Amino acid sequence: MGTLKPPTLPTRTHILKAPLLHSTFNPQLHTLFNRCITLSSTISCKLRTSQDVKKKKDNVSKKIVFSDSSPPSLKNDEVSGEVESKSGVIGLVKRLPRRVLAALSNLPLAIGEMAAIAALMALGTAIEQGEAPDFYFQKYPEDNPVFGFFTWRWILTLGFDHMFSSPIFLGLLVMMGLSLMACTYTTQIPLVKVARRWSFLHSAEAIRKQEFSDTLPRASIQDLGVILMGAGYEVFLKGPSLYAFKGLVGRFAPIGVHLAMLLIMAGGTLSATGSFRGSVTVPQGLNFVVGDVLGPNGFLSTSTDAFSTEVHVNKFYMDYYDSGEVKQFHSDLSLFDIGGKEVMRKTISVNDPLRYGGITIYQTDWSFSALQVLKNDEGPFNLAMAPLKVNGDKKLFGTFLPLGDVNSPNVKGISMLARDLQSIVIYDQEGKFTGVRRPNSKLPIDIDGTKIVIVDAIGSTGLDLKTDPGVPIVYAGFGALMLTTCISFLSHTQVKLQFLEL
Repeated sequence: MGTLKPPTLPTRTHILKAPLLHSTFNPQLHTLFNRCITLSSTISCKLRTSQDVKKKKDNVSKKIVFSDSSPPSLKNDEVSGEVESKSGVIGLVKRLPRRVLAALSNLPLAIGEMAAIAALMALGTAIEQGEAPDFYFQKYPEDNPVFGFFTWRWILTLGFDHMFSSPIFLGLLVMMGLSLMACTYTTQIPLVKVARRWSFLHSAEAIRKQEFSDTLPRASIQDLGVILMGAGYEVFLKGPSLYAFKGLVGRFAPIGVHLAMLLIMAGGTLSATGSFRGSVTVPQGLNFVVGDVLGPNGFLSTSTDAFSTEVHVNKFYMDYYDSGEVKQFHSDLSLFDIGGKEVMRKTISVNDPLRYGGITIYQTDWSFSALQVLKNDEGPFNLAMAPLKVNGDKKLFGTFLPLGDVNSPNVKGISMLARDLQSIVIYDQEGKFTGVRRPNSKLPIDIDGTKIVIVDAIGSTGLDLKTDPGVPIVYAGFGALMLTTCISFLSHTQVKLQFLEL
């Protein structure tokens, strides 16, 4: 380490703002340097008068780095992307032929891969996923192909019925990942290595040949260093030369962006090939075992101990708008381990799922299971409710209470219809409307001499279950992508000065 002595002869300082490799000119810094030109005489006076000389020299000695030895030189293999690591993923990539790396890091190829992935994702959204083959036979028949050629054979042969775990989609993800790694290895890492090197210019002629340069008569190199530090630069001095830079972290941002994209693709691939999904409709008061409902999505799907958990539906109920439309539905669920001990209890609703042991249980649907009635004060009888087809998306359920000889071929009875769990519409043996009763109202209705009381309406909860080990990885990838994208706006800027004695 050495010290810088103030000049005793008339001086001239050449200043250069040179971006690494190539970047755009920063007008703000150029204005700063122009100010240095106009204030250079004032700065020189301050260095030679009052106590500011001592304070400024102390400040410079603490924050400006002096070096008597020359900085490490740039090597050809570092500029061209030769990295010294020989282990791990980098070591594996390094052993690949240069032509393969050059082909994988080709920008048009990467853009094509991204476009193909986006097209397949759009196609996977348009085509119904996970249906039985008969569904595709009917929806995409050969005698009426979509666009004149697209039939069920395309879907089932190429695996488009499970698009996001199909070999074509996964193969494109692998290719995209390889392109990102090759680009990082051949382009981004060498740029960072070059940016981290101190770069001094030792002649005025070399500075004048740069794209942006200027001359500051009678300026002090120490004062310029202090000004640059005030602008956020890291400043280094070696003899009569100055080198300053800021925004180096921006050079790491592209590497971070690539890593974030790799995390997102890895998480998405794990979700498509390692998850379980299933749906079940369970009447109130009954149980089911999680493992009996969940089915594997791909070849990486692995069951866990939580699959032996038993779920009991304690209660199912719905909220309604003032108009009578269904507003929300809820399921009170209890979870029991294999020993019969309750390990968790929660009332779930739409957009408020239950999570346990990596398994998520969503409230997605409802149904009408049974109607409890009293007939002439006998019972209660559980009448199964059957869904009826109606136009539109409205639900309608119905049941039948036989009267007289149930073995007769022309048996007659009372019909009951319901759109939800809050009201039951009742018809007599001739199909005529006789009235409406609410469950639990205990209000009887007489139909052809038979007294009927609606005791309760038993609903069924529709649940979707899934395990998705890739979700945390995808969230981490998107978080890293947002962070590194913001960091990438920090530009890397360099300033080089040469002090000359005239």
